[in-house]
Amino acid sequence: MSIPESFQGRLRLPLISAPMFLVSGPELVIEACKAGIVGTFPALNERSSEGFEQWLIQIREALDQFEQETGQKAAPFGVNLIVHQTNPRVKADLELCIKHKVPLIITSLGAVKDLVDAVHSYGGLVFHDVINIRHAKKAAAAGVDGLIAVCNGAGGHAGTLNPFALLSEIRQFYQGTLILSGSMSTGQDVAAAQMMGADLAYMGTRFINTQESRANPEYKQMIIDSAASDITYTPKVSGIWANFLKPSLEIAGLDPESGEKKKVDLGEELQAPEGGASAWKSIWSAGHGVGAISDAPSTAELVDRMANEYHRAADQFATQAAQFKRSAS
Repeated sequence: MSIPESFQGRLRLPLISAPMFLVSGPELVIEACKAGIVGTFPALNERSSEGFEQWLIQIREALDQFEQETGQKAAPFGVNLIVHQTNPRVKADLELCIKHKVPLIITSLGAVKDLVDAVHSYGGLVFHDVINIRHAKKAAAAGVDGLIAVCNGAGGHAGTLNPFALLSEIRQFYQGTLILSGSMSTGQDVAAAQMMGADLAYMGTRFINTQESRANPEYKQMIIDSAASDITYTPKVSGIWANFLKPSLEIAGLDPESGEKKKVDLGEELQAPEGGASAWKSIWSAGHGVGAISDAPSTAELVDRMANEYHRAADQFATQAAQFKRSAS
């Protein structure tokens, strides 16, 4: 196991609430960290770098106040930076992360050694999304502190590999922190991720359906009404293969089986008028784990529930393993 030293003593569960475009904001991050799991959000969820800095200040102040009032340590928080040539804000947002010493940077669509070195200069960590071994080796060579194995069934920009296969192959050459993403919705799933060899679990879709999520009520209800068979994997929304709720594609009149693949342009979302239409606002992403979601509790309530599920699963496995050990002796 390889849990970062800066995380130790701060986590109630080995879990990261994944950064979700247009869904994760300061409210969800703060409540996740107070509950004892890592809370994260995409920098691009705030429409300007100036606003993004205000979010960083808001999160810091809220977590500092929590620690002063309770005497408890909040979990670390993180920011997702999209390292892609079409993202015009990556440099400015990185500078703000350095200025405010954000504990964790999650990079997507590019692992850059200079960025890793810059974050390491103030003691921060860098985790990187990967969907295959080629990407994993490039990120490892760039010196990242953790690899997020985004497997088949994950919400958003997901891969197609089975988690058993991807985790096992990554462990053959990488000994840093390994994080598993894909189809997890319960504390039992978190325990299973650790049994498979992951250090931390990475959960997104389950946190869409929380009170602090910025998803609208219709989005949350569609998740409750959906099962794994209602998830469609397509590149037609963002230009990158991703999982979306099929009913939202149908409402938008998008047929994922026809038409040309959209060109990747992250600046397009930033340039959309305030309140105007954009693909991710009307076409909703989710992972295969939707079938286990039937409500939208507060983040604190959800983490309490998952902690109980996690420990119950761990105790049950320990009992079963002991029985098999006795049988073998």
